[in-house]
Amino acid sequence: MLRLPDHWVWDSWYARDDDGVWHAFFLRASRALLDPERRHHRATIGHAVSTDLRDWRLLPDALVAADTPAWDDLALWTGSTVRGPDGRWYMFYTGVSRAERGLVQRVGLAISDDLTTWHRHGTGPVVEADPTWYELLDPAAWYEQAWRDPWVFPDPDGGGWHMLLTARLGTGPAASRGVVGHATSPDLLHWTVRPPLSDPAGFGHLEVLQAAVVDGQPLLLFCTNAHAGGHRIWVVPGRSVTGPWDLGAARPFPHPHLYAPRLVPDGDAWVVIGFLDRVDGAFVGELCDPIPVRYHPAAGLVARTPDGALSTPDGRAR
Repeated sequence: MLRLPDHWVWDSWYARDDDGVWHAFFLRASRALLDPERRHHRATIGHAVSTDLRDWRLLPDALVAADTPAWDDLALWTGSTVRGPDGRWYMFYTGVSRAERGLVQRVGLAISDDLTTWHRHGTGPVVEADPTWYELLDPAAWYEQAWRDPWVFPDPDGGGWHMLLTARLGTGPAASRGVVGHATSPDLLHWTVRPPLSDPAGFGHLEVLQAAVVDGQPLLLFCTNAHAGGHRIWVVPGRSVTGPWDLGAARPFPHPHLYAPRLVPDGDAWVVIGFLDRVDGAFVGELCDPIPVRYHPAAGLVARTPDGALSTPDGRAR
């Protein structure tokens, strides 16, 4: 578990170095704000390390908002970290600006040799929403321009890199335009926006997207505002991590308090790590211990009990 006495912690992502040390990057903001809803416009990207994904040692922040004026001078939001073919580490992150009151989201890039000291690549974003397919800022349709939470991974066939993003289609019923945004790159530096990898299926947006292969099954994991049955975490099976994804086949991953979970490989198995949102009506803002999971064709992504049985994250046996 990662809990900071003076800061709230929420969305996170992970990378493992050559020594087997896990690096957690996460959004953080001071508890001195008192109201956790104010945290979003104060967010920086924190950094901690662990050898077991359970006990964490806090390091200085990886990245903070840029000096004004800049496209990312208000706050930094969720991203992902990958190692490039040159051996360096590439962190893609969401940025919002003061000039736009945090309403327009773009994706930027920082690069590191050691996962600790990060330098921005250039002075502008590397990926922005393309109105050919995606909704731009339209307060009559949605409260922000959704283009965030980049999840970057190599093409399984060796054809460069893919980026999945929280995005909204430019047309259709305003409350259900959420789609899997998509961009590709040959080198991690130059990106081309592509059509979405899904059709809308009733979700307003799909947050903190991740694609991974669990027990041989390509999966898309995402979160959303409370949907059918009050569920907020969803998993979609697919043919490949590159999609396309049928959001109509999404199954809930029930957990009473978890949000923004990430699938993380832990030895020969998989775990999810996310943050505890509200418990008894109060915002918690800390990362949970790893929850072991398996993919079951009939039940979807489910938690594993210590004896190897399958259960839902709230302890019900499968």
